[in-house]
Amino acid sequence: MSTIFDITCRNIQGKDETLASKKGQVLLIVNTASKCGFTPQFQGLEDLYKKYHSQGLEILGFPCNQFGTQDPGENEEILAFCQTNYGVTFPMFAKVDVNGPDAHPLFKHLKAEAPGVLGSEAIKWNFTKFLVDQAGAVKERYAPATKPSDLESDIAALLNAKAKQA
Repeated sequence: MSTIFDITCRNIQGKDETLASKKGQVLLIVNTASKCGFTPQFQGLEDLYKKYHSQGLEILGFPCNQFGTQDPGENEEILAFCQTNYGVTFPMFAKVDVNGPDAHPLFKHLKAEAPGVLGSEAIKWNFTKFLVDQAGAVKERYAPATKPSDLESDIAALLNAKAKQA
């Protein structure tokens, strides 16, 4: 059986990589957009990354243009926007679909493991967040309106659980 760590993703620079290098880390995977009302969440995500990356948190941003065409730019433009406006240093990946027949395998996996409201697998909007533990289990799905700072206790709990095992 394959795991989240077997899934191949294309980074925003165009290089394919599996998530195997992320094994043992807590992952926060987010579908992002640069022209959305939730776009300022990039700052909160970067704040979490700066605070917890050295303890084992990895944030993975996946631009998506499926909701109100709110990320129409090319990958290079998206990366420049995120870095210039929000100082983003966490890994960004190439633009993906998160719903429909062309949904990226990563998001198919995440949605199957953590369905949304009333069991719906569909992602409803930009900045839906998935928290994944060090073993690759999807622990939580958060709505777009959930601020990154509201995830801090859940992230810390996963990081602390790993630290206690070490």
